[in-house]
Amino acid sequence: MLSGMTEPQYGGNEFGSQPTPPPPPQSGYPPPYPPPAGQYPQAYQDPAAPFGRQPMTGEPYSDKSKIVAGLLQLLGLFGIVGVGRMYLGQVGLGVGQLVVGLVTCGIGAVIWGIIDAILILTDKVRDPQGRPLRDGT
Repeated sequence: MLSGMTEPQYGGNEFGSQPTPPPPPQSGYPPPYPPPAGQYPQAYQDPAAPFGRQPMTGEPYSDKSKIVAGLLQLLGLFGIVGVGRMYLGQVGLGVGQLVVGLVTCGIGAVIWGIIDAILILTDKVRDPQGRPLRDGT
């Protein structure tokens, strides 16, 4: 080498071009979670179906839960009759179950309550607006 010249650094050349730094090391880790604000668009929520839609039919879900209604209906086994139907907004049917329970000394209400709880939990019952009950609580 000639005197006074230095060896190029980082891939530059001896004619005075700017040296190029090496690329930053790759860490192999995914980007941080959650993503920075504004990176992803806001999720769309259907105003006509605030609790979602049934996947097969596309009908909007009710605001009432089938699990809560089914468990309340099973309370008829402990003497609390028709509460599940009253929770769903079907007060007439709930009162009817109460009357049947009083007339039959509770036997009719227990049988009707078990059958009704099974119907509620297997999606055979809808709310008063005709919407299917939602799965969650």
